[in-house]
Amino acid sequence: MLTTSAAITLIGFWLRESVRETPTNPYAGLILLFALPAVFVLGLLMMPIGAWWRRRQLRRDGALPPKWPRVDLASPLVRNAVVLVAVATVLNVAIMGTASYRGIEHMESKSFCGTSCHVMEPEWTAFQASPHAGVACVHCHVGEGATWFVKSKISGTRQLYRLARGNYSRPVPAPVAHMREASATCAQCHWAQKLLGDKVVVRTTYGDEAVTAPTTTVLAMKIGGPVGGTRTGIHGVHLDPARPITFVATDAKRQVIPVVEAVDAAGKKVSYVSTEIKTTPDELARGERRTMDCTDCHNRPAHTFELPERALDRALEQGRISAELPFIKKEGIALLRTEYPDRETAGRQIAAGLATFYEREHPETYRASRPKVDAAAEQLKAIYLANVFPAMKVGWGTYPNNLGHTDTPGCFRCHDDNHKRADGIAITQDCSTCHAIVAQDETNPKILTDLGLR
Repeated sequence: MLTTSAAITLIGFWLRESVRETPTNPYAGLILLFALPAVFVLGLLMMPIGAWWRRRQLRRDGALPPKWPRVDLASPLVRNAVVLVAVATVLNVAIMGTASYRGIEHMESKSFCGTSCHVMEPEWTAFQASPHAGVACVHCHVGEGATWFVKSKISGTRQLYRLARGNYSRPVPAPVAHMREASATCAQCHWAQKLLGDKVVVRTTYGDEAVTAPTTTVLAMKIGGPVGGTRTGIHGVHLDPARPITFVATDAKRQVIPVVEAVDAAGKKVSYVSTEIKTTPDELARGERRTMDCTDCHNRPAHTFELPERALDRALEQGRISAELPFIKKEGIALLRTEYPDRETAGRQIAAGLATFYEREHPETYRASRPKVDAAAEQLKAIYLANVFPAMKVGWGTYPNNLGHTDTPGCFRCHDDNHKRADGIAITQDCSTCHAIVAQDETNPKILTDLGLR
């Protein structure tokens, strides 16, 4: 009864899914793709157990025949039984094979990773706004091969147990301690050994005065790569397989790096020791020693959380918030930086706070530009909800982004002029090492017009 009813339900579900365009709800998937196959298998197991139990009863009651019945394929009864068992076996194998495939497919889907577990809400929210939103989570977190597939399922089982007990980490720890090396994940799509040359980066910022006029900085990032027999630029130097860079981090977030080791032009390993970070030999021994790879700089490629200043500048630049509203940057930052007990309260108070500010301090603007004020309030609310999750203890700056050095230390964890060799040579902090400043805090840089960007 269990096997047959589960099989009929599963087949009906698969037929329904084959004509649907929308993905399976993750919670329905847990029932239809995991619970039902488990019921199906339970029924199969109960059949031989039931036969054994019945035989045990017959032996106890003395009703068990002294000899096994003779199997004669000439008998229609025996032939029909063999055919029935053979057909049922083929059908059972087909159902279990399909169920296993569909279950694994569902477990490796983005919706399962992001929405089945509420703990992942911050990461899922950031992921959906990232350039990698179209990439399955397992491509970066697991990669190819059976070994890491099994490791990921064992890790997932452990995490599920902790979730059920309610003793999971808040926030979710990052970086992932035992994440697979970038060469087996990132490098499947991104080729770090390719010459990329220079890349133009444009950063626009707004002031917090009454009229928020924008200023723009233009940088030529020296990404570089291999050129002939040499390697230049950021990628060329930091990802040279012949001259690997290793470092020791003494904190879980890899933000405190007291020692960096590299191979010089002569092939000799040299150590750069920080003159500011004081550590004991025991602390260094307990620290994490890593060979530098992509994720040490690109540590939030699919889960980037912004600081309020950066997010508000982007909203102003894109016109989602009107720069004509007086003191919008200053008041917006104040509202975003305020601590709220939960996200629902934050949404209400941010919208109400901005309306109250303009109604009280700038009544003429409020009357004349009410739609712009309301639109700005919605954008501020969206910025907060995309980056702050009080229930998971995720706030502004919880997850530092190591790409650059304006919002968090990033590059300056090592490039600070304080990591020095024994002969006094330091890891330089010279700006021109990684980028050329084409324009800095200019109102309307001519270079953007020359490049056709404005």
